[in-house]
Amino acid sequence: QVQLVESGGGLVQAGGSLRLSCAVSGGIFSTYAMGWFRQAPGREREFVAAITPSGRTTAYADSVKGRFTISNDNAKNSVYLRMNSLKPEDTAAYYCAAAPSFTTRRYEYKYWGQGAQVTVST
Repeated sequence: QVQLVESGGGLVQAGGSLRLSCAVSGGIFSTYAMGWFRQAPGREREFVAAITPSGRTTAYADSVKGRFTISNDNAKNSVYLRMNSLKPEDTAAYYCAAAPSFTTRRYEYKYWGQGAQVTVST
């Protein structure tokens, strides 16, 4: 029933920008917090950003603060991740996820998207 479908991944040069989108269905968008996580080869999946349903509260990992922006659009049931000033170390599979409450903890997220690959080249 609940589905999170990501789009917008791709190959970009260092210093470039990319916007990821996640369309959410199943009636949870108005009440669940949304988050973005990423996983690079050989590494644990790590928190990137989170947002409350209202969009009034956000959280970011230190590694992306000032470069990435999370936002949502209740009318479109979508969450976005704008990534600016991309670095090679940002290369990873990016996942959107939904949690019953606003959190940065991976285990508290209940629904996950399929992942979108972001590759940053030099």
